[in-house]
Amino acid sequence: MSEKELMEQEEIYSKVLRAGRRTYFFDVRSTKAGDYYLTITESKKFTHDDGSFHYKKHKIYLYKEDFASFREIMEEMMDYIIDEKGTEVISERHQKDFKKEELDDKAEAKTTEKFTDIDFDDI
Repeated sequence: MSEKELMEQEEIYSKVLRAGRRTYFFDVRSTKAGDYYLTITESKKFTHDDGSFHYKKHKIYLYKEDFASFREIMEEMMDYIIDEKGTEVISERHQKDFKKEELDDKAEAKTTEKFTDIDFDDI
């Protein structure tokens, strides 16, 4: 089989999702037996101090026998996140008015709630 035929066999159907510095590639590929499977690739761009850059890639191979379970768990996890935190993105990167100090103050207030105020004059 020529290299071109291998590439055509591999490139059955693809979609790309660009999300900031990350890009997600969803690719339908073919097994040697001619069945299909899905690869999901996360590619993240890193820039060096000199202006050059490189990409780190992570890939998941998902086969048909796992589709139903994968979809069920993925939907459950996404629903949980939306139910717990809503759809608004909460982060320094995505919100210009995000105040990390306020979150740190709230966390500190929660931890100090456990302590009792002590007046050292009483000791």
